[in-house]
Amino acid sequence: MVRSLNSINDLKKIPFGQSVPICSLLLLYWFANAVDIEGNDTMTLTFNPDNRDYGSHHYGNYEGLLDPLPWGNSYKYYTIGSLNQDSEMSLPHYVVSPPATVYGERNRDRIIVRITQPNTGMRAVQRIDQVYITQHIDNEGEYDPDHTYRITANLLREIRRFSVGQNQQRLLQLRNHFGSNNSRWCKPR
Repeated sequence: MVRSLNSINDLKKIPFGQSVPICSLLLLYWFANAVDIEGNDTMTLTFNPDNRDYGSHHYGNYEGLLDPLPWGNSYKYYTIGSLNQDSEMSLPHYVVSPPATVYGERNRDRIIVRITQPNTGMRAVQRIDQVYITQHIDNEGEYDPDHTYRITANLLREIRRFSVGQNQQRLLQLRNHFGSNNSRWCKPR
């Protein structure tokens, strides 16, 4: 069963830098600021995952990592964050090329979203139904069920509080909030 993370305090309990790459935090930080979140916790994508924006593509959930899709054709899973995809809309520099003093493997972490597309015409809004953070198992194509977490809109809002545009000082505050005095983030391959 996938654990749900609802707050920064929940996030602090995850062993980032040991079993989970800290670059997952960078990706999650970016994502929190890249989606629209309304007051009623309704989240919408601000980009099109079918265009492979931000390293996104369809995720089939063939290994059964996540819940089966609800009945009907309006739900889909997408994975976001591959550094190996070319797109007009790419991830920011601090996600793609984290500081040189980094630890762990790069390009393992992903965000998975489950979206729904209502039948409302030509340009349907892609509402995010669920968000997950996960990682590849030893660079294989499968995701690690022991390190997959459901992310709530509340946690994304809390992460946004550390953000002022692309201000990296706020990102350092987020890292420091986790009590990390060292600079081990994610080692490039």
